[in-house]
Amino acid sequence: MGIGYRDLAALLREAIQRGDHPEGSTLPKQDEIATEHGVNINTVRQAVRVLEAEGLVTPVRRRGTVVRPRVAMKRLGTDRYAKSKWKSGLVAFAADREATGRTWTPGDQTNEVRLTEADAETAEALGLAPGAPVYERARLVTEADVPTHTLTSYYRPEDVEGTSLVDPTPGPAGQGGGFGILTSRGLEPDTITETVRARMPTPEEAQLLQLPAGEPVMILHRTTVTHDGRPVEFARGVHAASRFTWSYTFKIPD
Repeated sequence: MGIGYRDLAALLREAIQRGDHPEGSTLPKQDEIATEHGVNINTVRQAVRVLEAEGLVTPVRRRGTVVRPRVAMKRLGTDRYAKSKWKSGLVAFAADREATGRTWTPGDQTNEVRLTEADAETAEALGLAPGAPVYERARLVTEADVPTHTLTSYYRPEDVEGTSLVDPTPGPAGQGGGFGILTSRGLEPDTITETVRARMPTPEEAQLLQLPAGEPVMILHRTTVTHDGRPVEFARGVHAASRFTWSYTFKIPD
């Protein structure tokens, strides 16, 4: 009598934890697993779904079942926005990668840019009337071709027109990214307010981020202002919960 899908999932889990299948690699084809363990293909599919729900693997179209990183990427808190980083050309998502000892390339970030109308939340954050024109810059960030998060920023048109922030070319918006561009326009970021909450993803978010069943997302809202209190960016991020640890170091207020 063949083994059941839970037993097969346990065997595959142990193989992943032993390092037989390194992170970023693909498991053998499902028919090969079925032959090796003397089970039918449906048993293999059920076992893979168990591992997917545990966050160990992700089915990737045209690649197969990919083993996910076992160490979540550090998402630095205040330090990821240090002026010394973006003034030297290191953007925030790249700072996270380097802090975790991972490589990155400009092509890890895609960009879609459009002129749109500010919704109520964006308008309030930027000090505009609802429906006022804003530039929307939506990014999808990947690691080894697997999406990690999205980040969509909104800007006043007069702050960014004619700059690379409205250029849809993949990668950061030039040296130092968006903060570097704003600084060159006399709008140096000085203070950031972030709020973070968790929820289950929408079907569109689950598909875009290639999330396993049952995985939540972390929702980030970020408002950036200059030294004199002028808001220059409002951003919304959707992060796959299992792919990041969130770390903050700060001086305790009196």
